[in-house]
Amino acid sequence: MTTTGKDTTVAIVGGGIAGLALGNFLLGKGIGCVVLEKHSREYVEQRQRAGALDAGGVRRLREWGLAEVVEGHSHGDSDAAMPLLIEGEKRQWRTGGDDDPDDVDGAYCPQQILVRNLIKVFLRDGGDLRFGAEDVSLHDLSTENPLVRYRDTAGSTKTVSCDFVAGSDGFHGVSRTAVPAGVLTSATHEFGYAWLTVMTDVPADPLAVLAVHSRGFAAQITRGPNASRLYLQCPLTDTVGQWPDDRVWSELEARFGSPVPQKGPITSKQVVPLRGVTFSPMSHGRLYLLGDAAHLISPVSAQGMSLALHDADVFARAVVHQISELDSSLLDSYSETCLDHTWQQQASAVWMTEAMHDAGDPSYEGEFRRQIARKNLETMLEPLPANRPSA
Repeated sequence: MTTTGKDTTVAIVGGGIAGLALGNFLLGKGIGCVVLEKHSREYVEQRQRAGALDAGGVRRLREWGLAEVVEGHSHGDSDAAMPLLIEGEKRQWRTGGDDDPDDVDGAYCPQQILVRNLIKVFLRDGGDLRFGAEDVSLHDLSTENPLVRYRDTAGSTKTVSCDFVAGSDGFHGVSRTAVPAGVLTSATHEFGYAWLTVMTDVPADPLAVLAVHSRGFAAQITRGPNASRLYLQCPLTDTVGQWPDDRVWSELEARFGSPVPQKGPITSKQVVPLRGVTFSPMSHGRLYLLGDAAHLISPVSAQGMSLALHDADVFARAVVHQISELDSSLLDSYSETCLDHTWQQQASAVWMTEAMHDAGDPSYEGEFRRQIARKNLETMLEPLPANRPSA
């Protein structure tokens, strides 16, 4: 284990995908790290969030020796993996053009399962993971001796001295707020509509279905063997009270254009405005921001977990390079490297989000944008038979 005379080399604030992946990456290279998570292990292992990794995310896990955390979750790129319905008619995604030299598939792996697996491997391999770390605060970030303070489950105040702090505690975490005022800039895009997101105790079969319809976008995506999340495009002004359970199911059926095979208990509902956010720079002094602490991306892209893994990969390689070569160049370029990738993904996410939503209900952006979006959407789909018009 590499030591520098401090409590650890990297203090990782937040035990989500970015923080746990980073912890495993560093641990595998013998670099000391401590992961501080404010919630209990039970809570983080049950937290229902995004469920998809792209091929790049799966590849990164494999490269760091963590293929086991997504075993059994590959899905490939076939139409069967994620059907698209347009006005109730099933369409096939355009195939070909995959230049992945390693032929790596993406994976549907619900966040709680990936988190559970990352925790298991980290603890099995001797990692230091501290649950119930509350009132976290970051200090002396502009010096060579940053500190992280927190209150443990016994109520005692603890201090972790380190060389670097990785802020991976999400959009509402404390890490980003530790950056002095005026240092960060925030670029935000509001799409002008929301999703009603609904957790239900009903499995998704197939694992993900997307629908474009004149009533609005809809989807059902797996969150494990016995649960799925439903998504229904709705106005920003809608409230949960306007969406009783019966309306949720009937609207899903209308937008899918067919009866839903299985209905069941709905456990939660929330109206979530769609937006993209990117903070810059993604580092300040010895603090480096990862995952949702640095950016939010439209959920249509299914890139949240993959972006988090990208940040963790870039930062881990930079720390390894610093320690092995005494060269800070990769750490110095961390923000620039991650932001370049983030903006590429944001551009793709905006294009996809607008294509999927504007192509449906014209009451949001009008008939002109609807027709443009339909044409954009068609570029991603196999053509209809010659005797069939497009929707």
